[in-house]
Amino acid sequence: MLIEIFKTDVANELQANEIRELLLQRFPFSKINFDLHDCDKVLRLEGEDFITDEVIVLVTNTGVECSLLD
Repeated sequence: MLIEIFKTDVANELQANEIRELLLQRFPFSKINFDLHDCDKVLRLEGEDFITDEVIVLVTNTGVECSLLD
């Protein structure tokens, strides 16, 4: 099981839901959630079949900043 945490600048729940749906289309067996209450607007992915760099590209292509959280 792979778990990655990303820092984003998602503005609201609507935007988070749109990105979640986009990621689920590409990585359908992953568990994806946002913590918009965290100062880093954390995106958390858990699964077996996702590629970290591809997640970052997909999210940034929506206009949202996304980077791996250290």
